[in-house]
Amino acid sequence: MQVILTQAVEDLGDKGDVVTVADGYARNYLVPKKLAVKASDGALRQAEGMRMAREEAERRALESAQELAESLAGTRVVVAARAGDSGNLFGSIGATDVAAAIVKFTGIEIDRKIVDIAEPIKEIGLHEVTLKPHHDVSVAVTLDVIPA
Repeated sequence: MQVILTQAVEDLGDKGDVVTVADGYARNYLVPKKLAVKASDGALRQAEGMRMAREEAERRALESAQELAESLAGTRVVVAARAGDSGNLFGSIGATDVAAAIVKFTGIEIDRKIVDIAEPIKEIGLHEVTLKPHHDVSVAVTLDVIPA
């Protein structure tokens, strides 16, 4: 049976995809849980519209991420934090602090969720921080932590 997915289904497809599945799987699982609708001529036209809209949204998101990466490439951001004599910070610098510092120094608004740091920064000095605005795009920003 051909169905049109109304939501992304793991190991099957994304929203708007037309897939062929077993009749029982469609009748007993996909359609009752509103994960898919039975494919008809009108539904197929609607699915094509959903697919085109999804592709356009993905293309725009990728372009936006690439523009952000170009504008932040090679950027050096300075963060002042309280530190002891040995250079260890009294607290730590996390993704939220990095995002706020980037906004302060560049004026470019970023979400803290795109900041990719393995663990919080706990000492002064230069640190490489990776920003991932899209799963295909990443940009490295140098974070200069100085004592306040």
